[in-house]
Amino acid sequence: MTDALVRYEDPAPGVARVVLARTDKHNSLNPALIFAINEAFDRALRDDSVKVIVLAADGRNFSAGHDIADTVEEYQQAMQDSSPGVSTWSGFLEPGAHGWYAAEKEGYLESARRIRNISKPTICAVQGKCIAGALIYAWVCDIIVAADNAVFSDPVVNFGMPAVEWLGHPWELGPRKAKEFLFTADSWNAEEAHRLGMVNHVVPLAELEGFTLAMAQKIASKPAFALKLAKEAVNKTLDIQGQMNAIDQAFSLHHLGHQQNFRLFGYGMDTSNLPAFASAPKKAE
Repeated sequence: MTDALVRYEDPAPGVARVVLARTDKHNSLNPALIFAINEAFDRALRDDSVKVIVLAADGRNFSAGHDIADTVEEYQQAMQDSSPGVSTWSGFLEPGAHGWYAAEKEGYLESARRIRNISKPTICAVQGKCIAGALIYAWVCDIIVAADNAVFSDPVVNFGMPAVEWLGHPWELGPRKAKEFLFTADSWNAEEAHRLGMVNHVVPLAELEGFTLAMAQKIASKPAFALKLAKEAVNKTLDIQGQMNAIDQAFSLHHLGHQQNFRLFGYGMDTSNLPAFASAPKKAE
């Protein structure tokens, strides 16, 4: 595990806490951090004394979302260098759409799916900003506890993309509010997220860690097998309703959006609205 990026803690019997520690980048997600998170969750999974896994973050913000590389090739190379192989995909350095699709499939979709399906209950503690790709890591946890200063947003429609790689929006918000969330690219506070059912609890920032740990300990007091079966039952219900099929097809649309932007701007997103590229001229292929 990359200790500089993720910290693994044992805050109480039966509880493991995985803490994002890339605070100099507001815990933005690059391949090294993504796979450090996966490694930490795997460590908790293999430890039979752990019944509950908490995902938390150091610093003011839970996560600023995607750490946007200067070039697609840099991201693909970072994926090649960092991935331990969490899925059946490969070819991260292949040219054209092949390598980009494979890299995002491994780095976002399949990594998220593994955490969503991990057999032990998971709780995500969110403070400050939770933007775009960071939503994925909150949504794949079973329970979300938000500090009263938490703010949630998926602004990628501004950048010519339909949504982030994991289209949890309709399931988390309902179809009409999901459309509003995406179309407007607005930021919603913790109370609104709670009202819509995306967040289980909203607590004062100073109480976030203690409240989350107390809930984890309460869950950890239950029989491990019963917890695993209860989680699988709910996840399978969502699967039967079509959640994973819907997320898989949306990932293909996500990459159609990327290809449109590559043709128009020479980059995977609309660079006219992307802060790092706002002053760059548009490029047509």
